[in-house]
Amino acid sequence: SSGINAEYGGGSLVNNYHGKRGDERWVKLVLKSIADVGLVGYPNAGKSSLLGMVSKATPKIGSYPFTTLKPTVGEVVNADHSRRVAIADIPGLIEGAHENRGLGHVFLQHIERTRVLLFVLDVQGFQLHHNLPHRTPFETFGYLCRELELYMPGLTKRPIVVAMNKMDTEGADDEFSIF
Repeated sequence: SSGINAEYGGGSLVNNYHGKRGDERWVKLVLKSIADVGLVGYPNAGKSSLLGMVSKATPKIGSYPFTTLKPTVGEVVNADHSRRVAIADIPGLIEGAHENRGLGHVFLQHIERTRVLLFVLDVQGFQLHHNLPHRTPFETFGYLCRELELYMPGLTKRPIVVAMNKMDTEGADDEFSIF
């Protein structure tokens, strides 16, 4: 005997119990965590390159904006394999992302699903298009934080790490010292 009582469900040929037809539903499930760390930055800041260097992940890397359209998650493991950290390469944000400009909310939702924000900033600053203003690394950081806060107040209260990228470019030391 299987110990399953027909009164409580669990139909079988042994007890000749036949369950009733179930309900059919479409359910949307939202993943609440994709990684421990989310790489946050504007397009072409070097987020994908960083992820590729610190993990075995193989994100798409290109010298044009919006190479990354969906997160790539890599894993960093310490030397004795006792600690693993998942890092998500989040698609680059643009000003107005909080208003859902471009794919703003889709990209911002990925950031919302990480515990630590690692801002990847180009030491030379950022300019999405020649018709738009050039931003220094300090301004870039401020604008990114503003987008996050306008999207979800309190998001920048999470632990933040800033990584200055492209330090091998001309004038990088001077730009870094201003930051």
